[in-house]
Amino acid sequence: MPTTDAVLTDRLAVEIARLGIVGESSDVGTLHRVTALASRAVPGCAGATGVRWALPHGPDERPEPLASAASHPDLADAVERQLARGHGFIFDVVNERQAAGTDDVLAEARWPEAMADLLRCGVRCFSTTPHRMGPVLVTLTLYGVRPKALGEGQRGLAALLAAQGSAAMSNSLQYGDVHRTAVQLQEAVESRAIVDQAKGILMHALGCDADEAFVEMRRISQTRHVKLTALAQRIVGAQGLP
Repeated sequence: MPTTDAVLTDRLAVEIARLGIVGESSDVGTLHRVTALASRAVPGCAGATGVRWALPHGPDERPEPLASAASHPDLADAVERQLARGHGFIFDVVNERQAAGTDDVLAEARWPEAMADLLRCGVRCFSTTPHRMGPVLVTLTLYGVRPKALGEGQRGLAALLAAQGSAAMSNSLQYGDVHRTAVQLQEAVESRAIVDQAKGILMHALGCDADEAFVEMRRISQTRHVKLTALAQRIVGAQGLP
């Protein structure tokens, strides 16, 4: 039975674009949105699973799954079994950075354990697509309940979904890094300001200059095991020296 070509409608294009919005959801949330969209929008696709991977830092390290999601509980169980075994078609796709799949699970001999898991779910064909965006690697697997249900058009749409999902996670990571840096800089500026105020109070109270006031604050901080910023806040707050 011939497959139906995947069509990128205006509504589907909007939903795919929304996947890239920073802060829309977590990694798991993004994967759930990708798998739900794939199972709903790709012709011939009865379900989908997605996995985010930690990239290896050395030649002796293996990619490790960080998060996974599925459009159906049975598919989630099949993927978890494969991830627990540490080998199967998803691992081959990640290691080789090449898409893989089969038109008929019954005729596939490369991954016997994984094929048995899929047959128990009623799956007869699948296609797994990898996509890397910066530090993020995502695999998206489409499943069909009939042999040859997933054609080239469906695989192309799956590649688009995987790319947008990985882009969303990569953007979220970068946004998180920038946000943490901004918070740290803000805290540093506020700490410097409170310390300067405390020095001014000590200069007036002790009749010393700025350097002497800072040395005295540091001495009290070390001898009393109080952080310099906390000490400065007590001085400025008129709570007295520890």
